[in-house]
Amino acid sequence: MAGLYIHIPFCRSRCTYCAFYSTTLLDLRQRYVDAVCREMESIASLPSKKMGSIETVYFGGGTPSQLTVRQLEQLFLYINKVYRLPLSLEGDGRRLEVTIECNPDDVTEEYAEALSQLPINRVSMGAQTFDDQRLRFLNRRHTTQQVTKAVERLRRAGILNISIDLMYGFPGESLSDWERDIDAAIALNVEHLSAYCLMIEEGTVLYEMIKTPSDSPCLGGELKSSLDREDLGGSEELERAMYELLTDRLAAAGYEHYEISNFAKHGYRSQHNSSYWNDVPYIGLGAAAHSYDGHHRSWNIADLKEYIRRVENGQSPIEDSEEIVGWTRYNDRITVALRTCEGLDLTTLPDEQRDYCMKNARRFLDDGLLKLDGSRIVLTRKGLFVSDMVMSELMNV
Repeated sequence: MAGLYIHIPFCRSRCTYCAFYSTTLLDLRQRYVDAVCREMESIASLPSKKMGSIETVYFGGGTPSQLTVRQLEQLFLYINKVYRLPLSLEGDGRRLEVTIECNPDDVTEEYAEALSQLPINRVSMGAQTFDDQRLRFLNRRHTTQQVTKAVERLRRAGILNISIDLMYGFPGESLSDWERDIDAAIALNVEHLSAYCLMIEEGTVLYEMIKTPSDSPCLGGELKSSLDREDLGGSEELERAMYELLTDRLAAAGYEHYEISNFAKHGYRSQHNSSYWNDVPYIGLGAAAHSYDGHHRSWNIADLKEYIRRVENGQSPIEDSEEIVGWTRYNDRITVALRTCEGLDLTTLPDEQRDYCMKNARRFLDDGLLKLDGSRIVLTRKGLFVSDMVMSELMNV
């Protein structure tokens, strides 16, 4: 089994915090879709790409909802042809989880209905916050009202598996501000929620805004004042309190905390993302997409025009690859398996790696940051917030 990921890098505008590869060159959408279809056909014929049946399909971005319905239909026609999947354009054969990321303002009545006529049965939307001023700070195109409208439209169209993303740790944000966002998300009664602390990464618009906040025209008065004071989202104690409030409120609302940043109602875990955490192979198509066959990881060039040029000329779009064996594989398992509520199964490790892991884990077990659950080591509630630190200490680098 394997997952199929298709990267759609197009955005109408760039969000201030985004470090993923994206582009606003919307006039190249059709050439790009044609190139992805051609890449799909070319790699499927390679013996090294035989990964078994496709179990999940995920359109990520960027903003996949910037593709037209006709372009999505073209991609599904090629997916069916190349991978022989039961993904009918008439909407039946929906055994597979098929996800598309959407911007809330793209989800009109017509678009929601069109999605429901495709093999798509799961929609993931970046709500981020239910405060319009903070949405402007992020340079998000939608409003809080459009999130609610989008969920209602998708429901009416028959899409019953909806996920939304939330973000916390904004400059000047209080615990009560965050609580209002959580309550607004719970009120939508979606099947899945993801929540992330705002990260300020070099190379993003946000990073430049923070360097010169007085020159940032999209900020409201409160946020501009916060950045001028270099109040970048509050203390570690506040962020910990926000994370604990999130986990408590969502647990009380019936959501399972199955991965550090992900929460789902019963039966609605993200199957595609779970494959990453459970060491399942995946195929990545498109500019900047990654692939993994269980032994090697490769990634395509993160340049839209060069990706198209290479594929159109019959050349490989792969920029580089690495072998995932030995301690590299061990480090990978530490950084993904420990993210989940099931943790890392020590019996899957060779003796040398298992001994190394337990030697380094001992102090975290004693401190209550890790626990042993049979043959598995699992992050405790106390350890979740400092997971990056724990995992870095268990790695062999």
